[in-house]
Amino acid sequence: MEKQYRLRKNGQFRYVYKKGKGGACREMSVGFVKAPKLLVGFSVSKKIGNAVTRNKVRRRLREAFRAELPRLRRGLYVVTARDAAAEADFARLSQSLRYLLRKQGLYRDDVK
Repeated sequence: MEKQYRLRKNGQFRYVYKKGKGGACREMSVGFVKAPKLLVGFSVSKKIGNAVTRNKVRRRLREAFRAELPRLRRGLYVVTARDAAAEADFARLSQSLRYLLRKQGLYRDDVK
């Protein structure tokens, strides 16, 4: 994913956690707040595993989210991995992400 879409500041993450609407499934949770620009951040806790596992999960989530970027509404997104994300393959993470985005109505056309 391109750097222009990344959420970096701790204050931005806290803002999404505090003011945002969210949804969750077995592998992850997604928080969202309306904003003029589309930015996304990924959070993978040390509970998930060692650094190699956390980075692998983060890379997979980033790639799954990148595929959905053109169809999403503008706003701040925070994707938080859960324990099951460590064992899930890319296809399962991608499917779960699409499910959560559709469930919350975050696609621009609200069709998919």
